Amino acid sequence: MTAAYQRASAGRFPDAVDEALRAAGWRPGRWDMRQAEVWADTLRDHTSDGGHRHAVFPAVVEAWAEFGGLEISPTAPGRDLAPRKLRLDPLAGLHAARTLGDLGQALDTRLAPLGAEADDSALLAIDAVGRVYALDHTGDWYLGAGVDAGLTTLIGGVRPVRLTPL
Repeated sequence: MTAAYQRASAGRFPDAVDEALRAAGWRPGRWDMRQAEVWADTLRDHTSDGGHRHAVFPAVVEAWAEFGGLEISPTAPGRDLAPRKLRLDPLAGLHAARTLGDLGQALDTRLAPLGAEADDSALLAIDAVGRVYALDHTGDWYLGAGVDAGLTTLIGGVRPVRLTPL
């Protein structure tokens, strides 16, 4: 690894998160807008049986361009929880347009799929200003104010903030 490469991301992520991202194929400057646009078109073109459609906006397209397609397997222990394997594939949420729309409406924003936990136990989503969420069978969770914070929460095993009451 060159010194310039190390400086390009120094401090952006905690060491364990940075290591897991790099092992999955991420690097500073990674940007695949062509693939992000394919995902955007696929989601825009999909209509659920109930007529629900996905929202697509710049914050999510940028997140897909930088992190889309990564399969992340953290190896370090988490701070509060065991880190989960992640699959940053927006098509994991293809059939969740209504669910994302309903939560977005409750939060007064729009949500789009970011990916899922690798075992599909949680759907990851991002809103129009870049905040990241997880939706699972136990409730809805706020993961961070941006993609970096959301990934740090998930990969670093940080306890997320619950949005829904018990």
